[in-house]
Amino acid sequence: MSRKITMIQAITEAMDQKLADDPRVMLLGEDIGINGGVFRATEGLIEKYGKERVVDTPLAEAGIMGSAIGLGLNGMIPVAEVQFLAFIYPGFEQIVSHAARMRYRTRGQYHVPMVIRTPFGAGIRGPELHSESVETFFTHVPGLKVVVPSTPYDAKGLLISAIEDPDPVMFLEPTKLYRAFKEDVPEEMYRIPIGKAKVLQEGYDLSIFAWGAMVRVALNAAKQIDREKGWKCEVIDLRSLYPLDREMIISSVKKTGRALVVQEAHKTLGVASEIISLINDEALMYLKSPIKRVTGFDVPVPQFSIEDDYMPTEARVKHGIEETIVY
Repeated sequence: MSRKITMIQAITEAMDQKLADDPRVMLLGEDIGINGGVFRATEGLIEKYGKERVVDTPLAEAGIMGSAIGLGLNGMIPVAEVQFLAFIYPGFEQIVSHAARMRYRTRGQYHVPMVIRTPFGAGIRGPELHSESVETFFTHVPGLKVVVPSTPYDAKGLLISAIEDPDPVMFLEPTKLYRAFKEDVPEEMYRIPIGKAKVLQEGYDLSIFAWGAMVRVALNAAKQIDREKGWKCEVIDLRSLYPLDREMIISSVKKTGRALVVQEAHKTLGVASEIISLINDEALMYLKSPIKRVTGFDVPVPQFSIEDDYMPTEARVKHGIEETIVY
């Protein structure tokens, strides 16, 4: 049975069901217990499972990450929350030097089953360091998986898969989408494989690749261009940034001959750059025009009054589609 819920409700439900299903699963993070988390993702869980499995931590990201790694190495499955992605920097060294390298360092003898949940992205009028999209930092690190849902259905299925994964997973939650819309989500547990993209709209004129909050922007732009010009764009939600679904990316570009990547992050050296490189390596001779990027700008995410000017918009995506197709 399914019912319509928001992304934040789907995330809460995934954690609730895994806490009930597996006694090794536990949550830790700042204010996740009594307060239910900054976005209320863990609301009600401490009352249900107790303070030993839903742990309020000090304001110390390095401590949260170090504790999660130790717990994972000793038989637990920690799900650590960092309040905003750009708050993670004090714990960055623990993630890249230890969590990501443990299986390699011990030649497979030890692994770290842990999930790091954190909201990311702009569009909510947050103050400085509350709206960053720095997913590239983590996709560059071997040993980490990086997952970004864009719908309530995907959020639940991907989070359950992340919790069950034997290695560390960065689970990036688009803040703007937490309560943006509802969709049908099954009540029972289900899993979406990590590393598999999803075709949201079939097309043959252009392939559009996006993730997180940019998926809806890309899809809306594609629908508008279809109504206005009759161009059929294939829209693909990557869902996993590491590993990328390389096969789907290449097969789509070979079909359409054109590609556009939409990312909220800064332009320079973003995930879009890797996608473009992949296409050039494996589908160059199929291209009818240069690959286009629609991205954020190489400036700190601005605050409040000009935040919308930083974000990729449907109008900017439409312009990118037009430039690519009429090249």
